[in-house]
Parts: sequence; C-alpha cells; structure tokens
Amino acid sequence: MNHLRIALFTYSTKPRGSVIHTLELAEALHSQGHEICVYALDKDGSGFDRSLACDVKLIPAQPAPDRIDDLIYQRIQEFVNYLFVSNEVYDCYHAQDCISANALLMLRSLRKIPRFICTVHHIEDYESVYLKRCQDRSIRDADLCFCVSRRWQVALEQDYKINALRVINGVNQKRFSPIPNAIDSELKQRLKLQGNPIYLTVGGIEPRKNSIALLEAFIEVLSSHPKAQLIVAGGATLFDYQDYRDEFFRLAKLANVSHALILPGVISQAELPALYRLADAFVFPSLKEGWGLVVMEAIASGIPVITANQPPFTEFLSPDQAILIDPHSSTAIVQAMKTAIQPAISKSLVQHSQAICDHYTWDTSAKQHVAHYNQLLQLCSPQPTVC
Repeated sequence: MNHLRIALFTYSTKPRGSVIHTLELAEALHSQGHEICVYALDKDGSGFDRSLACDVKLIPAQPAPDRIDDLIYQRIQEFVNYLFVSNEVYDCYHAQDCISANALLMLRSLRKIPRFICTVHHIEDYESVYLKRCQDRSIRDADLCFCVSRRWQVALEQDYKINALRVINGVNQKRFSPIPNAIDSELKQRLKLQGNPIYLTVGGIEPRKNSIALLEAFIEVLSSHPKAQLIVAGGATLFDYQDYRDEFFRLAKLANVSHALILPGVISQAELPALYRLADAFVFPSLKEGWGLVVMEAIASGIPVITANQPPFTEFLSPDQAILIDPHSSTAIVQAMKTAIQPAISKSLVQHSQAICDHYTWDTSAKQHVAHYNQLLQLCSPQPTVC
C-alpha cells in the first residue's frame, strides 16, 4: 500500500519528547505522500507553537482536576468523546502515549475503530495504581507496539512478554544547526545571558531529569567559575512535582545561586535552536529517557554534550562523542561540566558527534513506520475499511 491515511495522537500541544516525536514523524510521513492528521489535546486553546503542513485537529481539554487519577480519566474521556462522533476513517490509528492509547482502546471496544498502535517511549514507575493500570493497558492491549530504543525493547520483552518493533528517532537539521541567526542575539538579551560559561539543560525541574543533582553540581562549578549561568528550559508536564521543585529552589536559595539560574519555562520551537547555540555545553544527567531527543538537538546545534553513561544514550553515543557520566554522582557531573568547556575537548566532542545526525533522520524513521504499518495492514481483514 503506497498511500496511507494515518491518525497520530498525542496528549498535549506543549513540547515534550513524545509530542515532538509525533510532530516530526507527521511532517516526515506527510512529505512522503501520506495523508496525515495529528490529534492533540489542547489545554489552553493556543494549539502548537509551530505550523504543520499536515492536518491537525485540536481537542479542547478542560481545566485539570486536582487528583492525578481524575485528571487522567478526564483526558482519556476528552479524546473518546471527540473521536466517537468523528466520521473520519484512517488506515492506522497510532497513539504516542498511554492517555491517547487508552482512548483508542475504548474506541476499539466500542467498535469505532478496529485496531490501534502504541509507541512506548519509556515505562514510568507511577505511584498511582490507576495510572499504572492505564500504562499497562496501553502496552498489553495495543494491536502493535513500537519503541524507540533497545533499552525499552528489552524491558517490554522482559516485563510484558511483548515483541515491540524498533523505530528510530531523528533530529531536524533544518531547524537545529550551529549557524547563527538574528534571533540569537535577541534571545540572549531578553534572557540576560551574560554568563561565562553558559550551561543548558532542557526538560524542566523534575526527578527524572535529575535536576537537584545538576543544581548541586552547578553550585560547585560556581566556586571556580563564578560568572557561570545555568539555563533550565522547558517544564510542560502532567505532573507538578511541587515537593521536588520546592527542594530545588530551597537549595538554590541556601547556596545563594538563584541569580545564576535562568528559568525561562517552555521555550517556543522557533527560539529553541537559538537557545542551544547560546550555550557553551548541554548538561543532561537524566535518570530515565525514552531516547533523548534534546541530546540530538544539542549535537546538531554544535555544542558539547554531557549525559548519563547508560542506555539509551550509550546506544547512539560513544565516549568521544559525549562526556558520559554516572548521573548519581554529583562529583562526576561537576568534573564533566568543567571538562566540557575546555576549548580543545569541546571542539573534539562536537567534531566527533556530528556524524550521528545523518544516521538519525525523521525521513528514515517515517520509512520504518510505513513498513511496519503495511505489515500490520497485511494481517487485517480484506475488508476495504481500516486497520
């Protein structure tokens, strides 16, 4: 089948890893001649902060309840209510998160759709029993599972007895590059980026991003580099992690380093490439990732990378392409932050890492997806309907 109608589903319009994956995949599939529509929950009515060539349907999302279980239930129902009255028919229905996957599961049970696909970016250790069950259902009950790294492919095999199909992530080198842009100086002035060196991390303040360990390391770096600044960008998430955030800011205040922290919140997709270029090093000691799209964006932007010496990062990074550290060791993070800004080492890391970008493209990812879609379609009933 050469031409496919594909619906891609994501739980948010805000830039998180799975959301960016959805948009880049949608654009790549669209450019290859497929008919694509992205369905997304829109919580504030502003939609995506970038225009898409493919179709987009924004699903109104009501204000969030206080309890996380109620929030997840509501978000699933918002998907279901919107899609149940839709007359659109697709060859494949593809969820990129457990919320939209649970909605598609309900629609399948109501015979509104016959099958659905779910991409498992990573598996969370949720405290909520309800949310854990939602995650399990999205994995166990999908007609086909994809995953973006060998790390999670193994986990799905071991924990769920599921043979998930591997698809790669990519990096958009038309958006992320070392080439300066007029927006760079404007952003530098607006964010008051006057530090030397400037460190950047993307993903907000939360436990999985290891934000407190990064802050502790940065405090130590300031003792030898008193003009340093740390940018912590991003932060759009379903969870507020308020206790963790409170501890982060308590430590920053106690160490009297708040003046050296730049917390711009969610950065627009138009400005994010500039933010990478303005940094001297990208520091990402994350404890758990599906893949690490931001690492690849930093590499494409021409800056040295520090990240965890564990999968999935070690699946595509070698020690000469990034400084790989024990994310549990503040001392290791400190040393890496000091090492990465040494001119010769920085230049070497950047030079050796550039080859990665050509191996991980959204065009290649889209072709992998289409091959898997077609395999699933061949297993479907010969009825001229949907899969």
